[in-house]
Amino acid sequence: MYRRGRQRDFVNDFLPPTLSEFKKTFGEDFKLFNQLLSPVMLSTLKNGNIVRGLAGVPDKGPVLFVGYHQLLAMEVPALVEGFLREKKTILRAAAHQVFFVGNYEILRQELSLFDWFSAFGAVPVSPINTYKMFERNEFVLLYPGGVREALHRKGEAYKLFWPDQPEFVRMAARFGVTVVPFGCVGEDDFVEIVLDYNDQKNIPYLKDAIKSFNEDFKGLIRDTVKGDDGNQVLHLPAVLPKVPGRLYFLFGKPIEMKGMDNVLTDRKKANEVYLQIESEVENVVSYLKRKRKEDPYRSITRRALYHATQDPSTQVPTFEP
Repeated sequence: MYRRGRQRDFVNDFLPPTLSEFKKTFGEDFKLFNQLLSPVMLSTLKNGNIVRGLAGVPDKGPVLFVGYHQLLAMEVPALVEGFLREKKTILRAAAHQVFFVGNYEILRQELSLFDWFSAFGAVPVSPINTYKMFERNEFVLLYPGGVREALHRKGEAYKLFWPDQPEFVRMAARFGVTVVPFGCVGEDDFVEIVLDYNDQKNIPYLKDAIKSFNEDFKGLIRDTVKGDDGNQVLHLPAVLPKVPGRLYFLFGKPIEMKGMDNVLTDRKKANEVYLQIESEVENVVSYLKRKRKEDPYRSITRRALYHATQDPSTQVPTFEP
């Protein structure tokens, strides 16, 4: 929700959702989705120990969460709900600007189920909005891989498509932000891509429709990754559902950017920190892919049997970190 005005300021005009909005969104709209995903959230303490829950995540902002974007952004509702429940804070997602302009915004508002992310604090991704959120000590969610990761192609699950410019590192250093690298896995246990962009561009009708749609958003589509493979093309992959597995998150050890003034002037140093964060995200994803094999409740069948014998509010166990 936002204050009324001639020009909307997505950061400063934002009003937190009410309790009834929270219950409607996560207690009704996403209830079944959340039950199917059965998210597991893990975090890393300062001593390096991994624990279940968000104890390793800072309690105060500004904090920048930088991670991997799963197919169709299926992880975002669970992230937002998890932080509201455990940390009592709003995770403000920096979302693609296409969701806030023209006909798409009208469509999003009419389809209320898809309007939730704006109601829960999402903002168009831009340097100025990021600056404003850091000034307000917000918890900010950033996906450097953007739409290219969220709409990836066959065989690209868990592959990062990050641009070459380490701009968020310099912004984080300027405001003394704590950066938390994170990863999530589970998309390959829920859906299978049957028609990706490479398939669709070979179908004349779909090719023309995709081209026309993307023409409308020139200037909003990223073209800063080397090679056509890394850049964003807005389209909708066709997927088939699978028997649900489970969604796993791990937040890495927080990186304190306060005092790293050298990254503001030394591009090489900024790039080193950027690559460190990118590598940490890749390591987290690899860890989760390996450890989920040890989860006795990865299968929805096992989780259903567990719920049948336990209080419905009981947290389903998982692997030992």
